[in-house]
Amino acid sequence: MPRAIITGASKGIGKAIATELAMKKHDLVLVARSEALLQELSRELAKKYNVEVSYLAMDLGKVNAAQEVFDWVKTKGYSISVLVNNAGYGLSGSFEENSIDSHRDMMQLNMITLTEMCQVFLPMLKAQSQGYIMNIASTTAYQALPMMSVYAASKAFVLSFSRGLSHELRKTGVSVTAVSPGATDTSFNDRANISEPVRKAAEKVAMTPQAVAKIAVSAMFAKDKEIITGAINKVQAFASWLLPKRLIETVASGIYEQV
Repeated sequence: MPRAIITGASKGIGKAIATELAMKKHDLVLVARSEALLQELSRELAKKYNVEVSYLAMDLGKVNAAQEVFDWVKTKGYSISVLVNNAGYGLSGSFEENSIDSHRDMMQLNMITLTEMCQVFLPMLKAQSQGYIMNIASTTAYQALPMMSVYAASKAFVLSFSRGLSHELRKTGVSVTAVSPGATDTSFNDRANISEPVRKAAEKVAMTPQAVAKIAVSAMFAKDKEIITGAINKVQAFASWLLPKRLIETVASGIYEQV
């Protein structure tokens, strides 16, 4: 039976998406860095939902990670019908204060690994009666974001790439869905080093990973090209398109420059 593969699956939105798919009786392949968390989640989902769950612990941010994942899947004899590219993270602070290496590492995971995962698994997805790709973007994809400039740009890439690929594959059995969550109750803020005032502001509108996952999985199986999770996030994205860019960027800068 074809499986769903989810990157960044050990916690947050990735874990919630894995759970949502397990509830729908999809066998799973989970990929993330933490073997302990993957092992625990695999046992939990297999026992609770009576599905087969395998996992691969590896750093998806390294060069050629996607090919390594694909080779491992082939060695196991698995076929894949659902690809969820969730792995990614952000960096906050001014462009200059983050190093070249830190920017490169983030772009490698957020953009290059995601793109290569789509490329290496596409033939396998096309071999299924129906294949699905879900790429996790962000509401930051809809605007420039001072103090998180490279992160927002990387998510704009994910959104643009996903829509373009969706059009290319429109006559095949593979659909592509870009999912753009807004503030979500995950560990994202810790890794991105988001300041406390910004965290407190985000808490007022943050969605749970479970709510995001439910919307995301539903949109993927409906073959939607693009979905923004949550009414408030939709309004904010629309405002980013409607209002002058300079105004949006000034407001965002004022928020993220808080320390």
